[in-house]
Amino acid sequence: MSVAKAILKATDQVCKDLEGLTFSEPVTHVYNPLQYARKPHRQYVTRFGDSKKRVIFMGMNPGPWGMAQTGVPFGEIPAVRDWMGICEKVDHPENEHPKRPVEGFDCAKSEVSGRRLWGLFSEKYPDPSDFFAEHYVVNYCPLVWMEESSKNRTPDKIVSAEMAPVYEACDRYVQKHLELFEPEFVVGVGAFAENCLKRICNEAGISPTIGRILHPSPASPAANRDWAGTAGKQMNALGI
Repeated sequence: MSVAKAILKATDQVCKDLEGLTFSEPVTHVYNPLQYARKPHRQYVTRFGDSKKRVIFMGMNPGPWGMAQTGVPFGEIPAVRDWMGICEKVDHPENEHPKRPVEGFDCAKSEVSGRRLWGLFSEKYPDPSDFFAEHYVVNYCPLVWMEESSKNRTPDKIVSAEMAPVYEACDRYVQKHLELFEPEFVVGVGAFAENCLKRICNEAGISPTIGRILHPSPASPAANRDWAGTAGKQMNALGI
């Protein structure tokens, strides 16, 4: 079985493991773009995830205007469509929030985190195949949680007992990526992702170099002060 097919099999499994889980208020809506945006995600994995990688970058979970629309981690639409060359039909999630519609590649909003992350990589690698020859980006968890107001709710803000089966499923999902890609470096985009990588690697008994770069979210004051420069210095310090 090819690496990409094995990744897609792991994708099917994590979706199965997460399906049917319930979350108490203030969570009112839950999206899984690995299901309704399966077509672009499949193309992302098939085109760019079919070989071993030197560096794996891992985010936390989808943003509402990025992966929630495109199925690609940090999936800022121009980066996915124009740089990666991916533009597939996206369906709608069940129980769609009226203030968080899924419009796929027709969405006019911008995912700032994705614009910053993929902007840095595409500036250095104008041809995406050059970047993906040694690097890959994955999200720890595919779920998007929203409150009635449409406010995004991150995994660390959800009841721990409700998150336990999510962590178990997502740990297995990421571990499968690491076993298949055999990376030299695994890099958490933000502290949450780094801590997940440490736990997964420790429990799996694998020992890549684990590090972190500043999360590119506009909610972070530090990220709004030359995020690309800061992230570049952090990657250089890791030896990437």
